[in-house]
Amino acid sequence: MNHKRLFRLYQEEKLTVRNRGGRKRAIGTRAPMLVPMVANDRWSLDLVSDQFTDGRRLRILSVVDDCTRGCLALVGDTSLSGLRVARELDRIIEERGKPRMIVSDNGSEFTSNAILQWTDLAKVEWHYIAPGKPIQNAFIERFNGRLQDELLNETLFSSLNQPRSTLASWCNDYNEHRPHSGLGWLTPAEFAQTINPRRDAVVRSRNGSAPQHAPTAQNTETQNRWSELRTG
Repeated sequence: MNHKRLFRLYQEEKLTVRNRGGRKRAIGTRAPMLVPMVANDRWSLDLVSDQFTDGRRLRILSVVDDCTRGCLALVGDTSLSGLRVARELDRIIEERGKPRMIVSDNGSEFTSNAILQWTDLAKVEWHYIAPGKPIQNAFIERFNGRLQDELLNETLFSSLNQPRSTLASWCNDYNEHRPHSGLGWLTPAEFAQTINPRRDAVVRSRNGSAPQHAPTAQNTETQNRWSELRTG
């Protein structure tokens, strides 16, 4: 049967073929990611995957304050549900206060009913980045890159207690002893003590988040401290 006869029969029987719609895409304007001027103004969340020596999956929830670049939490477990994420956020809020906004990707842990209910009860704005656009959550992506290169790729975990204690030590070193180029080579803890929203708003609007001072030999030594981690 040729296409002409087929077309005639379709017309006689009044048959129609539904046209396939185009792929749905996010509609909106592009805007640069603004650097928050106050601690707890915006938090970034993400999940990092690793595995134990026996093949079991290891999941790590990382939480970062986008203003101070400080690591608020590194939670390691074999699985992390939306309900667990909500409980960890409540724990962080009790220690540090409530954020104005939280940014994350569209993972199932962050889009679950438990998280949607938590945002309503906590009165916290939750922003989801566009699918396939990790650059929209650049602060946590850079942090996770360091975590992978300096710790996860250099260490083998055999039990759950091992990554939990190692992550806690690495987080403390990152916040207290690790200078950050975007903070003028101050550590996140030091920068948090010197935040002046009015002054920083003027400085960062002019210079962005570029480093203000050249690194010293001491800075280089502290940056390489965790590269010495090896299998015990």
